[in-house]
Amino acid sequence: MQKNKAPGKCPVCNEEFSITKLTCTSCGSELTGYFDGGRFYSLSDDDQYFIEVFVKCRGSIKEVEKELGISYPTVRGKLDDVIKKLGYQVNESSDEREERVSEILEKVEKGELSPVKAAELLKQLKRSKSWKEK
Repeated sequence: MQKNKAPGKCPVCNEEFSITKLTCTSCGSELTGYFDGGRFYSLSDDDQYFIEVFVKCRGSIKEVEKELGISYPTVRGKLDDVIKKLGYQVNESSDEREERVSEILEKVEKGELSPVKAAELLKQLKRSKSWKEK
């Protein structure tokens, strides 16, 4: 029997679906009621895939960057987004901010990022709620 992934959100109104029936794949027994799919159930397929890659890479943002072919700031942004969607607050440490700045500057030195784009990213960092002046 082919198993399809259950959608976490209604395609009509975008609200969460309720899991109301469970069936044993071995004997066919059924259990009905209202069941919680867990925190990850309502995340989009893209967010779930990102989490899968993040875990596979053992939380190494640089490895996730390579695996997905996206920039360090994009990985950080996706990670922060998923953290918020799971109901947690994102608090960036000063070490993390310094690491992000260093990463941007390193990419400029290697020619992977233009100075204009780097300035734009640094301005975004400064405007973000988590940025605190020293």
